[in-house]
Formats: sequence, structure tokens, C-alpha cells
Amino acid sequence: MRKRGLQAIYPQKKASQPHPQHRVYPYLLRDLIIDRPNQVWCADITYVPMRRGFMYLVAIMDWYSRYILTWELSNSLDRFFCLTTLDQALTLARPEIFNTDQGAQFTANDFTVVGCSPRTSHQHGWPGRAFDNIFIERF
Repeated sequence: MRKRGLQAIYPQKKASQPHPQHRVYPYLLRDLIIDRPNQVWCADITYVPMRRGFMYLVAIMDWYSRYILTWELSNSLDRFFCLTTLDQALTLARPEIFNTDQGAQFTANDFTVVGCSPRTSHQHGWPGRAFDNIFIERF
């Protein structure tokens, strides 16, 4: 395979890396009791293997009800499909806390500006800690 330049196609390690210029928000859910809808939302991107590469699925979930509010499928890993998903979710309601990982799509300034309002706190889990965003990771 090496002689012919062939290699396996799979998600790369450390795919959820923040851009060095993007702000990373603190983790706010430690010891927080979630007892009502729209208190905490979470979002994540998953890789869907296809015959030739991957499709990327972003989903936004309510932590209390475990309900998928919106989702979007894309063939590129840019931040714009994440923004359209967030815009769709914000037409339904607005969370008090919005939890994501530290991927560049979620730490981008335009994503955090849209996702944050005077009454919404954005937060990021730590790299390599799937338990910080466990419900969307299980989905």
C-alpha cells in the first residue's frame, strides 16, 4: 500500500482542536442540576463513513429531554453548516447554557456570537473528555 500511495480513510486524531485565535469558554456544568428544558443545550459533529470519504452530521440536543432540536448533514467540515443548524435551533428557543467541544467550528467567533446572548452562556468541554458532553456523544 505504501508503494502505491494508498492509505486508509478514517477520522483523524484530535479532530476537535480549537483555532489558536478563537476564545475557549470555561466548563459550567460541573455539579449543576439540570431540571428543566432549554436550561442546557449541547452540540457535536460526528463523522458518517461513506463509500468515498465522510459526511459530517451536526446535531443540537436539549440535555434535559435528550431531544434532538435540529441537525444538519454536510460533505465538508466547515462552520457554515453548524451556523445554519444553530440558527434553526434558536427559532425554537434559547438555552441558558450552550455546551460544545473545542472544535474550530464551535469556537469560531461567528458561532459564539450567534449562540451567545445576554442570557446564554457558551461553554466548552476539555479535549479528550467525552463525559463533558456525554449525551450528544452517545447520540
